[in-house]
This record gives sequence, structure tokens and C-alpha cells, in this order.
Amino acid sequence: MWLCLLVLSLLVLVYRWYRQSQILENLSDKYVMITGCDSGFGNLAAKQLDQRGLRVLAACLTEKGAEELKKETSSRLQTVILDVTDSESVKSVTKWVTDIVREKGLWGLVNNAGVSLPSAPNEWMTKDDFNKILNVNLMGVIDVTINLLPPYPKSRGRVVNVASIAGRLSFCGGGYCISKYGVEAFSDSLRREMTNFGVKVCIVEPGFFKTQVTDPKLQREIVNKLWAQLPDGIRKSYGQQYFDTYCKSIDFTLSICNKKLYLVTNCMEHALTAVYPFTRYSAGLDAKLLFLPLSYLPTAFTDFLIGLRQPKPAENA
Repeated sequence: MWLCLLVLSLLVLVYRWYRQSQILENLSDKYVMITGCDSGFGNLAAKQLDQRGLRVLAACLTEKGAEELKKETSSRLQTVILDVTDSESVKSVTKWVTDIVREKGLWGLVNNAGVSLPSAPNEWMTKDDFNKILNVNLMGVIDVTINLLPPYPKSRGRVVNVASIAGRLSFCGGGYCISKYGVEAFSDSLRREMTNFGVKVCIVEPGFFKTQVTDPKLQREIVNKLWAQLPDGIRKSYGQQYFDTYCKSIDFTLSICNKKLYLVTNCMEHALTAVYPFTRYSAGLDAKLLFLPLSYLPTAFTDFLIGLRQPKPAENA
């Protein structure tokens, strides 16, 4: 009995490996648009997919980022300046993409552009602080996607949205986790709508990785500024020890971030080039072995574990 179950399990694993290892043909004919290519995941993904022979359309926020990327890639790769928070910029880039891909259509769209700051306890922040992140990480994803979707039925391609494990578990205040929860919801609804059009929608959920958006120096500067702007009464209720402990927890978290960005870009590549891509990709051992399992546990249990590293306010000390 046990032997039969073991053999059956092995056969399922072999079949699953074989199915997921099948790669599309004629990759050199496929156009892929990637946002946020100045640095981090987007920059590495653009280089990686360019090396695979795909025709990469890399959207950068700055001229400097675009120029540096061109120097490190082939002549196939083309760059454009895009601010995902500006609808006019999005429409302009949409026309640019449409003029390039023409009858072939756009095969892949990778919504990678994102920011993580400002991030701090919710009470320390304003509505504008939340909007700074939501406008990029969520509304930017939505705006870019709905503008670039029309060519998709021609190519029956892929949409790859970069969410986060923070889209399953909320670790910090501010707009970051909210935006990633929103990306998850948008991706789920889009996937169901696009299925009958032959368009596959995939979500990449990285764990903690070291990129430009996790700059510890900038994070500390922002937290110091937010703390200094708080009314005296609120600062007193939290206490200086809370602030100091909170800053130390930031430094610790950022110090253990994974530097192997290819773990994320490999997921993007598979989602774009595999015959049978996954619906969701968890990138990093912390995502696979810790945060993803935690997200399925009872809320009281996850609250307890996450709360272990949270400082105690002066009023409750």
C-alpha cells in the first residue's frame, strides 16, 4: 500500500516537473514590456530576458537608468521613460509600445515598478504618505495593465504582476502591505476575466530581498522625520524606547534581506516563457518555508508570532 502511494507520488512529481519544464518556441519573436527597470528586479529581469533572446521593452523612471541599461544589453532591448503615477505618461508609452509591436501584439507585461517608503506605524502617517505608495504599487499597476491589455488577444500572452509575501501577511504600517494586497486582488479578478481570451495572469510573491527600495539609510531618515512631526502627546504615549526599538527592528530586517535577486527574476522568466506557467510564484526560502505557511495558520497564532518583535509603547510597558 505504502509502496504504491510512494510510486504514485513520484510519478506525479515527475509529471509536474516535465510539464513545468516545457518552454515556448520562437522566443525571439515575442515582445515583453517591463516596468521599473532602473534597478532591482526590473533591471535584472530586462537583462536576463534580453539574453534569452526576447524583445524587451524596458520602462525606466529616469534617463540615467535607461542609458545604463542600454549599455549592458543588446540592440534588441529598447527603453522608454515611464512614470506609472502619471496617466498621460502611461498613455504615451502605450502608443509607443503599440507602434513597435504592431500586428505581433505584446506577448508579456511585467508590472514590476514599486516603492516601499514611507513605512512606519499607521498612526505616525498621513493620507498623503499612504498615497505615495498606493499610486505606484497599486494604481500604477492597474493603469498600465488596462492600457496595454487591448493588444493581448492578438498574442494571447502573459501578465506578470509583482506582489509580495506582504500581500498575504501585513508586517508593517503604511501603504506597502495594503498595495500588495490590492495587487493580489486585482490579479485574481484579471486572471478570471482574461482566461477566455487566452491571456494568463501570474503573480510573483517575493520574500524579503535587498533592492534599492529597501535602502536602510533612507528608511531611517523617513522614520526620524515622521517621529519628529508627531504631536508631543502621541510621542509620549509611544515613548522613546518604542522608537529606538522600532528603528533597531528595521535595521535587523533589512540586514537579513536576500541579495539573490535572480530568485525573483527566474520566476518572472518562467512565467513568461513556460508553456504552462504557475498562477503564483513564491520567491525566496523565507517566502516558501516561513511566510507562506504562516499565512494559512489561525490569525491569533500569526498575530502572536509577528507581535513578538514589535516594541511595547510606554503606556503599556
